[in-house]
Amino acid sequence: MTPRPRKPSDEAAAPTPPATPAASAGKSTASGKSPKAAKAAKPAKSTKSAKPARKAAAKAPAKGGRGTAAPRTAPAPGPTAEEPPAPEPAVTESPVAEGDRIRLLSGTHHDPHSVLGAHSVPGGTAFRALRPYAKAVAVVADGLRADLRDDGDGFFSAVLPLRTVPEDYRLHVTYEEAELEIHDAYSFLPSLGELDLHLIGEGRHERLWEALGARLMTHRGATGTRFTVWAPNAQGVRIVGGFNFWDGTAFPMRSLGGSGVWELFVPSVGEGELYKFEIIRPDGSTTQRADPLARHTEAPPANSSVVHESHHEWHDAEWLARRADVPVHEAPFSVYEVHLASWRPGLTYRQLAEQLPAYVADLGFTHVELMPVAEHPFGGSWGYQVTGFYAPTARLGTPDDFKFLVDALHRAGIGVLMDWVPAHFPRDDWALAEFDGRPLYEHEDPARSAHPDWGTLEFDYGRKEVRNFLVANASYWCEEFHIDGLRVDAVASMLYLDYSREDGEWTPNAHGGRENLDAVAFLQEMNATVYRRSPGVVTIAEESTAWDGVTRATHHQGPGGFGGLGFGLKWNMGWMHDSLDYVAKEPVHRKYHHNEMTFSMVYAYSENYVLPISHDEVVHGKRSLVSKMPGDWWQQRANQRAYLGFMWAHPGKQLLFMGQEFAQGAEWSEGHGPDWWLLDPAYGAEPDHRGVRDLVRELNTVYRREGALWQRDTDPGGFAWVDGDAAEDNVFAFLRYPAENAANTPGADGRPLLAVSHFSPVVRHGYRLGVPDEFAGWQEILNTDEARYGGGDVTNPDPLKPEPVASHGRPASLRLTLPPLATVWLRPV
Repeated sequence: MTPRPRKPSDEAAAPTPPATPAASAGKSTASGKSPKAAKAAKPAKSTKSAKPARKAAAKAPAKGGRGTAAPRTAPAPGPTAEEPPAPEPAVTESPVAEGDRIRLLSGTHHDPHSVLGAHSVPGGTAFRALRPYAKAVAVVADGLRADLRDDGDGFFSAVLPLRTVPEDYRLHVTYEEAELEIHDAYSFLPSLGELDLHLIGEGRHERLWEALGARLMTHRGATGTRFTVWAPNAQGVRIVGGFNFWDGTAFPMRSLGGSGVWELFVPSVGEGELYKFEIIRPDGSTTQRADPLARHTEAPPANSSVVHESHHEWHDAEWLARRADVPVHEAPFSVYEVHLASWRPGLTYRQLAEQLPAYVADLGFTHVELMPVAEHPFGGSWGYQVTGFYAPTARLGTPDDFKFLVDALHRAGIGVLMDWVPAHFPRDDWALAEFDGRPLYEHEDPARSAHPDWGTLEFDYGRKEVRNFLVANASYWCEEFHIDGLRVDAVASMLYLDYSREDGEWTPNAHGGRENLDAVAFLQEMNATVYRRSPGVVTIAEESTAWDGVTRATHHQGPGGFGGLGFGLKWNMGWMHDSLDYVAKEPVHRKYHHNEMTFSMVYAYSENYVLPISHDEVVHGKRSLVSKMPGDWWQQRANQRAYLGFMWAHPGKQLLFMGQEFAQGAEWSEGHGPDWWLLDPAYGAEPDHRGVRDLVRELNTVYRREGALWQRDTDPGGFAWVDGDAAEDNVFAFLRYPAENAANTPGADGRPLLAVSHFSPVVRHGYRLGVPDEFAGWQEILNTDEARYGGGDVTNPDPLKPEPVASHGRPASLRLTLPPLATVWLRPV
């Protein structure tokens, strides 16, 4: 990207170089990699000038200390008829020492402010500037103007006979085609406080995004941008961007002690400017890197960071105020999983805000879960290989546009969850990999850093600064974007040192075990911090093993000696795989796999579970949900409807991926998204797909109304089998009980719900099921075989009266009609 030329009237901290400026940033390839950024044009060396010193009207004694910048002032006024021109002060030489000159030109000076800027010296105040391409540089202060000597290589200097360093001075820089008058970036004290540096050093800065990265600010009266970056192994760091034509020679940053943080406040650099950090590695080579804490980026394949300041005004105060009223595991929680870029391809965040909230609210889901929205170079990764952990992807708009979407969802009564990926990051050479020339964010041991499955790098959770980067990032999304929950991806790959590794490819922990103790500590810290800072937010683990205590409190130690990980919910991957394996079988074979549908109740209360039918189950040859089902088209849809009815009644929360709500037959593709044309009334089979969607709406409607289906998801007392052994009939029948003493909540009358799922393609008349005897009758409140959903309309339309016939260990029983391949819900009348 070629930066726009600056007009002579623009106030900027940049020169107008004599040659065509270098390109702004590398472009990513289809694999997410990018070539190295084009090298900026090098300044031509100039010959040291021997201009005679200008005479001054009077010399002032040299005295005083270093000054700081004050509010901007106008250039010194020219002479008028009423008053003579102000005399120019006498100047003497004060060139940059040779060692400092070499280090500044090579970008390896750790403290450029000690050389450049204004300093008290014997005889007055020394002014030194590094301005490649400039023809002349003058100091303007207090109505005086003095030219600095051209010392060559872009250096300009002079000693002015001033008692003190001026509180406000500017540099008047003359280029071939422009003249600029600017604040001197090297006249400012550090803009990052000691407390910030202390917290960064301790790895405890919970609002790290306010300390590192690019931050617009007014510093000692001057407006501009503070740039800060953590790069402890760098020999030097410079800022490059559109404002200096990607030549950082004149913009070296200073090292702030032993913190590893580099800082530079650049006046006049404002919102929307592109930038990167130019890092001189320990071996002397140079790399240009995107800001790890950039809050805005260019749209891929471009990869520069963008100076950003939010202007969004939130309108979801009511939502946030009541978000924590009921714990998530005791509340209705029905999730619609969305890949934003392909839900309606081509829509921006703001356009999605016009359609997505209405669609989700109409279907009755309580939440959406967004597949990763953090910036990523390769769209085919679906966002699971992140390079910009603090920036929503620019493919769909700005960070404020994304806030607008979240705001719209909240105002529609819909919670917003997002996938968060702290398990690994890609190797792109402009991002985090060997950020400052050595392993920094990744583990220094290559065997520990290389992820065996995805060709990516794993974070070094044992390094406090890396943990801080990730913990603060979790809080950042919740606090700055009002996200209601984080679904943490690939937790199992973080927890085990031997994950996808063979014997000899991993090293045991200090206790000889396979657990990654650093990752355990990180997850515990992340969860504890998020729950403390953002009441009502939930964290959800995608954890595919039997790790003990994923949703147990961090301070409660389990039998394995570990405290809980502290998550609020966990994806039940076992239920997902087992139940999908069952329904994929032909009905005649299902009796041999009956336990695959009942086994989940053996461990249902070991964690707080979500039952996910996610994007992972409808891609890469796994087929869509309806296409997994056996039989003809009618039977496939009937199987899916019965399965969804079983899922919504089963203990645990529900998650369904987009497109499955209307029985899309094709696998999902990020290139074109759901097949919305299936719902076009002009399409002949449209009623079949609309019927499944109507069922999903009704499932959510009844689910939210019936407290028995969600109030006691984590309480064994909320569930009881009626018949879990009817393998020959392919029938599963159970009762769900609401919470006791739950005043003013659905289902508070204590009446249970009876759920019966029948996975055979035959009608069963007079099917007897034992029920509690205290109720006079039972009424069917949902039947997935109703004609309006595309079924055969085999129903129980009238209330069913219990008979005093013992069955299934109960004194009374019902005789009902079971539709083929259907789920029926009944409630006492």
